[in-house]
Amino acid sequence: MTVRHFLSTQDYSRAELDALLEQAAEFKRSPQGQQLAGKSIALMFFNSSMRTRTSFELGAFQLGGHAVVLSPGKDAWPIEFEVGSVMDGDTEEHIAEVARVLSRYVDLIGVRAFPKFVDWSVDRQDKVLAAFARYATVPVINLETITHPCQELAHALALREHLGDLQNKKYVLTWTYHPKPLNTAVANSALLIATKMGMDVTLLCPTPEYVLDERYMEFARSNARENGGSLQVSHDIEAAYRGADVIYAKSWGAIPYFGRWDEEKAIRDANKHFIVDEAKMALTNNGLFSHCLPLRRNIKATDAVMDSPACIAIDEAENRLHVQKAVMASLISHSSGVKSGLGF
Repeated sequence: MTVRHFLSTQDYSRAELDALLEQAAEFKRSPQGQQLAGKSIALMFFNSSMRTRTSFELGAFQLGGHAVVLSPGKDAWPIEFEVGSVMDGDTEEHIAEVARVLSRYVDLIGVRAFPKFVDWSVDRQDKVLAAFARYATVPVINLETITHPCQELAHALALREHLGDLQNKKYVLTWTYHPKPLNTAVANSALLIATKMGMDVTLLCPTPEYVLDERYMEFARSNARENGGSLQVSHDIEAAYRGADVIYAKSWGAIPYFGRWDEEKAIRDANKHFIVDEAKMALTNNGLFSHCLPLRRNIKATDAVMDSPACIAIDEAENRLHVQKAVMASLISHSSGVKSGLGF
């Protein structure tokens, strides 16, 4: 049987994603289960985590499974990912061995590996995640690399809980200021899931340099066509916010400046007014506000916005637990050849 991974929501149909969200909602109502009884997951963290690690460990436990957390280069050997590499540097073992050995031990592998922020043409290849998927003989789950599909599902579930049917709701993905250039993963993912759900999506950013990678823009355009939504880019804050049903905030570094962040700083610093505040939210259609967290208060969004009834960031964060349980359960069911009822 072919191994089914969870690397990107683009690999899943709308029906499959809807089924995962329905299963997640069921887990939210009834948290305990035995879908992972006797099963285990290795969580490979090449970068820091709070919500992802906590929710995956607890999720596995609540479904009767066990999680093993490893941080290569810290509490595990540093790993080489280049094919044909002469390993005379700091790495101690190759991914070809690591992934296959872990596959003998565990039933699932989760991978978090952020971009290096030096050369986007290299980062966009997502080499670490791709290598795990290539060599592992068990399902691999993306815990955030250059996309964050688990966050997508948590976000979609929170939106459905508050808005019901998402079709043609006005959704604004807005860039916000941060002192440092950040990963585009959540922004890429927000575009994917909002268009997959048939929403009318506006990407709001300061200048054309902040438009996301064309791969994800094209995925989003295709999703919008297939699901009856739309996609547009705007640099006009007032026009974008007006009448919006959802404001989703995220900061990210401008792709043309990868490896030259000192040159981007002036543009970034000139756009601190993109902060999500009460005046902007007042332009919306009593819109919801959310963010993936962590969020720097009064930098990305004001205290008043974060503490308002419109903010569903905590609901979204909680939903990480439920959607990830759905993902793990579905992958285990598929790999075991058991009919899951999720359309896989």
